[in-house]
Amino acid sequence: MRSRTDSLSDLQEKMLEYRANGVRLGLLINPQAQQVEIYRVNQEVEILQSPTQINCDEVLSGFRLDLSKIWQ
Repeated sequence: MRSRTDSLSDLQEKMLEYRANGVRLGLLINPQAQQVEIYRVNQEVEILQSPTQINCDEVLSGFRLDLSKIWQ
């Protein structure tokens, strides 16, 4: 999760590095912009605006991340 003092470009670079090193799913949550960037292996980064829930089934069967309180 990005804090107010974190550089977005630095965090995005780290997420790409994690993905290149085999992380199958990465979520960069940006409360200031109410966005989530989803990083998956062999896929383009997906950007969602104010999602209330993220399905993480591909790495944690049945897990859904509830984001509704983050945007309040």
